[in-house]
Amino acid sequence: MQNINNVTLTGNLTRDPDLRELESGTKVCNLRIAVNGRRRTADGTNVDTVDYFNIAVFGAQGESCAEYLAKGRPLAVEGRLDQREVGKGEDRREYVKVIAEAVQFLGRRPEASEGEPAEDAAQESLPEAEPVAA
Repeated sequence: MQNINNVTLTGNLTRDPDLRELESGTKVCNLRIAVNGRRRTADGTNVDTVDYFNIAVFGAQGESCAEYLAKGRPLAVEGRLDQREVGKGEDRREYVKVIAEAVQFLGRRPEASEGEPAEDAAQESLPEAEPVAA
């Protein structure tokens, strides 16, 4: 049986994208999104919840995210989970982030330039992400 590591998220950016260049020359855009949810408590009432996810988008797709996205913008992300450990002993920490394979911008651009109509996000399409060595 083959293992599967696939995640799809829709949410809103909690901060502006952060574009960086790795030593290899590859560009990576770091995003953080909030995903709203709802769960039922033991007494039967519904409680709204928010989960936060860190996302890495590589290459040309990452550059597009840095150029066109801003805090508050809704988006959909497909990718895989990547777990890392940092430190040793008592200082050891684990974290999980999403390595994006596809990002789709949702909604409209916040403010279009004068004379430019805001584009519908359904029409915005990005190139596939570059493969990333784990």
